[in-house]
Amino acid sequence: MKTIALTLTLLAFSAVSAQAACYADYKAKRDDPLRLHYGVAEISPPCDQPDAAADELRPRLGSDGWTLLSIVSLFGEDGLEKRRDSAGDYYLRY
Repeated sequence: MKTIALTLTLLAFSAVSAQAACYADYKAKRDDPLRLHYGVAEISPPCDQPDAAADELRPRLGSDGWTLLSIVSLFGEDGLEKRRDSAGDYYLRY
């Protein structure tokens, strides 16, 4: 019985950790005057659906007057640090 409970607990934790870290890097713009930015944002799992990531990011960016141009890529925590400098002020802002 203890083995079953331990197995179920480990499975639950692995499922949570597998869903815990999804990120997208993206490009966005503002008009009048034209301004562009590259950013990194945390998104909801799954981490393999660019269209779902775009649907999630559009309203966040739009609330500050930005228009999403494209999702560059989707990745996990292992890709965060190498994008920090490039994203600058837009690193995990939205």
